[in-house]
Amino acid sequence: MPNVNNEVLLIVFVALTGAAVMLQAFVLLAIFLTVRRTARTVEEQMVEVRTTVLPAVNEAREFLKRVGPRIDSVTTDLADLAQGLRAQGAELEASTAEIMERVRRQSSRLDAMFSGVLDGVDRAGAIVTDLVSMPLRQISGIAAFARAAIGTLRSGSPQREPGPQSTHAAADKDMFV
Repeated sequence: MPNVNNEVLLIVFVALTGAAVMLQAFVLLAIFLTVRRTARTVEEQMVEVRTTVLPAVNEAREFLKRVGPRIDSVTTDLADLAQGLRAQGAELEASTAEIMERVRRQSSRLDAMFSGVLDGVDRAGAIVTDLVSMPLRQISGIAAFARAAIGTLRSGSPQREPGPQSTHAAADKDMFV
């Protein structure tokens, strides 16, 4: 009997293995059918994409072929323009620095000239003031003498009061010297 049990167990295991293999075959068949259906769908969509995208890609390629050389020339021109602007900016900066230095020097010269002129005017004013005030003082002295002499002659004999006498007339106080 021990052989019978082993044979039965062996048949059961073979049957279970066969069933598992059959189940696996059905699963693989289902996967195959699903993949095939998906592949058809993807292929249909790829055909649709090719019909819509390829003309656009071809047009873009043709556009780039036509415009490419122009873009290259424009970028070259822009690079040359930028380089020229940089050079002109450097020249402008140098010119501005030179002009500012000249302006500073001329300002110093003008300041020195105006200072000299104003000093000369100040000295001339002092000389004119001295030249004008000296004769005015002399004329004022002569006028005071004349008033005093006329006053003395009008009053007749001068009677002197004791004490200091005023040498200046009352009108002399208002004179500017």
